[in-house]
Amino acid sequence: MKRLFTAIFALVAVMSLSSCSYNSIVKMDEDTKAKWGTVQSQYQRRADLIPNLVATVKGVANFEKSTLTAVTEARAKATSIQVDPTKLTPETIQKYQQAQGQLSTALGRLLVASENYPNLKANENFTALQAQLEGTENRISVARMDFNTSVQGYNSAIRVFPANLTAKMFGFTPKGYFQADAASQAAPKVAF
Repeated sequence: MKRLFTAIFALVAVMSLSSCSYNSIVKMDEDTKAKWGTVQSQYQRRADLIPNLVATVKGVANFEKSTLTAVTEARAKATSIQVDPTKLTPETIQKYQQAQGQLSTALGRLLVASENYPNLKANENFTALQAQLEGTENRISVARMDFNTSVQGYNSAIRVFPANLTAKMFGFTPKGYFQADAASQAAPKVAF
């Protein structure tokens, strides 16, 4: 009888620990999904600003068509890639990040090329859109940091004992981080 009582007590204790671990992991998983939604929202905000920026540039200057085409194509590619919040694997995050990086590069070329057009730089709409893009880039940066912090908490939680047992039992897997673009590792070349 004493063995049965000990076995039942041990089973209840393990189930209690598993329940607490499971609930904590679920909360962290949901937090990560919410943070991912914020990241996507900020990238969408940037994508929504681009058509207005391109239209303003077209209207003010006889701008390089290839630059505008590159921005438009990069925007189309970036907005076509959607990541399911339940599948935030390192591979899907990297694919999404690559498309967004191509858009960032194209936008950077557009803004650098605009320096050669005094009429464009003096245009209030262009200046306002440029300021909105800068603010959006800052929001994207903050959203990515918040997402990575959430992923770190989640990934850590599913690896520590005894939560790792619960995570394996219920199929919780590690999530991917946003990482710096490989091109950003090299220092920019500045020539005067």
